[in-house]
Amino acid sequence: MNAWYKKYELIFKRPAKTSKGEYKIRPVWLLFLNKDGKTGVGECAPMAGLSPETPEQVEKILVEISKNPKYFIEDMTLTKNISSVRFALETAWQDLLNEGNHTFFHSDFSDGKIGIPINGLIWMGEEKFMKCQIQEKLNAGFQCIKLKIGGIDFYREIELLKNIRQYSGAEKIILRIDANGAFNYAEALIKLKQLSEFKIHSIEQPIAAGQWTEMAKLCEESPIPVALDEELIGIYSLTEKEEMLDAVCPKFIVLKPSLHGGFIGCDEWIKLAEQRNIGWWITSYLESNIGLNAIAQWTFHKNAQGFQGLGTGDLFSNNFNSLLEIRGGELWLNKGEIFKFPEDFLKT
Repeated sequence: MNAWYKKYELIFKRPAKTSKGEYKIRPVWLLFLNKDGKTGVGECAPMAGLSPETPEQVEKILVEISKNPKYFIEDMTLTKNISSVRFALETAWQDLLNEGNHTFFHSDFSDGKIGIPINGLIWMGEEKFMKCQIQEKLNAGFQCIKLKIGGIDFYREIELLKNIRQYSGAEKIILRIDANGAFNYAEALIKLKQLSEFKIHSIEQPIAAGQWTEMAKLCEESPIPVALDEELIGIYSLTEKEEMLDAVCPKFIVLKPSLHGGFIGCDEWIKLAEQRNIGWWITSYLESNIGLNAIAQWTFHKNAQGFQGLGTGDLFSNNFNSLLEIRGGELWLNKGEIFKFPEDFLKT
């Protein structure tokens, strides 16, 4: 078996703004595995400021994998603490096992027969920009909208939510919000009570991660169900996962394979969550269309319920061609398409 990797920089069509900062370029690394004339590909997509691993750490282990891929495939614990690399290795290997045809998990979704319900994501920005996005999502038929908050004045965000509810009631549009840890604990409950007027389905990570006692209190007292996202970052052992869930008791967890331990790590989170009657859904992590394809197929394979946080990678101006398409608020796979890489990518 041969292995190699290539770095690629995705360029945002418009800077992606979160409460953690603004992103204009998105570096990713593609890992290729080749055996008997077949090539599997996986994507390694850490994000600066969010992923624990640095680009230097990523490249160092990708070099080692390229030297001896079989060694790392046979012992996935070697990449346990580097989620983005584990995800790339898992998906490249799964692709290779399926003849390198970009089918990671055979299902009605991978056969193009069924779509996955998804939320329409509204990015932070100026009020006019956010209003425009909201209208586009509503017009496109999305039944669930996720609004990132914390990037503009809170009361302007309140007005945006008010506008959505004036346009469509809770019986027609499910509203999720994502604070990315933007609230201070002292103000969080007050803001959650104000937000609850708009019949919000859930709020992701209202305060910064690592405050288990404070987060547990919010989960208990919040009028809006709390979902954990960043709280899961860097927790790799089964024991610590159990300790965190038992200490905080969230209503939901939000899983990103590139950030939360690959498929193996997310499978652990799902099992523990279901044992505790904690809901979950799956979200992409601004991967290219390579990673998105794998995550979407895995999401359907896991029988994920409700609206998932997936897309088609159209945020980037130089993405690889997409096998995915959004139809009326659902994500569909166009069977028979293949990814088109720059010529030198398929050479060691």
